Amino acid sequence: MAEADDGDADVPMAGRRCPVCGKPTVYRMRPFCSRRCADLDLGRWLKGDYRIATDDEAGPGDDIETEDP
Repeated sequence: MAEADDGDADVPMAGRRCPVCGKPTVYRMRPFCSRRCADLDLGRWLKGDYRIATDDEAGPGDDIETEDP
C-alpha cells in the first residue's frame, strides 16, 4: 500500500530552527529538522539531562545522585 502524499511535509518552516542543531525546522518533524535530532532530544529526556533546579529537599523514593569518592 502506498503512503499518502503529505504535500508540504518536508518543506522547511520559515523562521523556525531545530533546537538540537539549528537547521531549519521541517514541518513533518517539527520542532526538529530530522528524525535524528528528534531521537537525540528524546534520548536527552530519557537520560534526565533536562531538569529544573530546585531548592526542595529530596523526599522518600526520589533518585538522589551522589558523587563517587
